[in-house]
Amino acid sequence: MTIEIGAKAPDFELHANNGETVKLSDFEGKKHIVLYFYPKDMTPGCTTEACDFRDAYKEFADLDAVILGISPDEVNSHQKFINKYSLPFLLLADVDHKVADDYEVWKLKKNFGKEYMGIERSTFIIDKQGNVAKEWRKVKVDGHVQEALAFIKENLS
Repeated sequence: MTIEIGAKAPDFELHANNGETVKLSDFEGKKHIVLYFYPKDMTPGCTTEACDFRDAYKEFADLDAVILGISPDEVNSHQKFINKYSLPFLLLADVDHKVADDYEVWKLKKNFGKEYMGIERSTFIIDKQGNVAKEWRKVKVDGHVQEALAFIKENLS
């Protein structure tokens, strides 16, 4: 499966930190869905990114945009992350990385000379028809949330 701008975003069903099972299709009709993939709860870059989304949450909500974070962490890890940083959006547990595979963000990574499989930090904006409107891959955290917000503001239709 290849992710293409304008094509239908792959639907999924994952467990959320609130105990519910969430499907992407549950949010069809919202003007935008911000689907962001991140490597791991409680790590420095992921915490900064989550807090940046938290701090801009009202601006996204005012534009009828939903934020969903996805990582391979378990639901209980997500809940601790949310509690510690007062995150106002759902975090979804992709423990078998099937959704990360579908979105082509489960990649071979290298760190300190070691190779391993993990999430390549990425964000997708999905429109109200459920199509991929924008993608960012290999995201650099600084300024990224404002970039995503700016894209949504420019594409309000």
